[in-house]
Amino acid sequence: MTTIDGVIIKKLGVHGDDRGLLMEFLRNDDPEFEKFGQVYLTLVKRGVAKAWHHHNLQDDHFVCVEGKALVALCDMRPASPTYKNCQDFVLSAPEIAGEHLLIKIPKGVAHGFTAVDCPQAKIVNIPTMTYNYAKPDEQRYPWDSTEINFHWPEEVKSGG
Repeated sequence: MTTIDGVIIKKLGVHGDDRGLLMEFLRNDDPEFEKFGQVYLTLVKRGVAKAWHHHNLQDDHFVCVEGKALVALCDMRPASPTYKNCQDFVLSAPEIAGEHLLIKIPKGVAHGFTAVDCPQAKIVNIPTMTYNYAKPDEQRYPWDSTEINFHWPEEVKSGG
């Protein structure tokens, strides 16, 4: 699998004790931090792909906070050395064994996700810009787009 140019992976530490746990996502002194736009939570159900779109102006920072999420990326930047390459990751919530990662998704990289091995997955996103309702910074593609050479797991039957 080719790593997509500009995608940054940050391993997250989970610190637990008898009271619970703590997991830091993104700090303003992290090398992958650019600027703050907003923070939001998005949920996807098993069997559905929330896909595909990319941004022209903002970068995204994904962290899974519930369940397990298969996050898929495809480089849609014609000038990129990894143009049309796809890459995927399975992110796990802090209380689940597996990879606890923050993925920085650069401008021009299409992305989507689905829940795996659980009924639903929740992703927190920390984009570098606030959402513009009047003029959204999104280029959308169908979840099963032939422009993107990625095949969702067999159980994924729909998307949006």
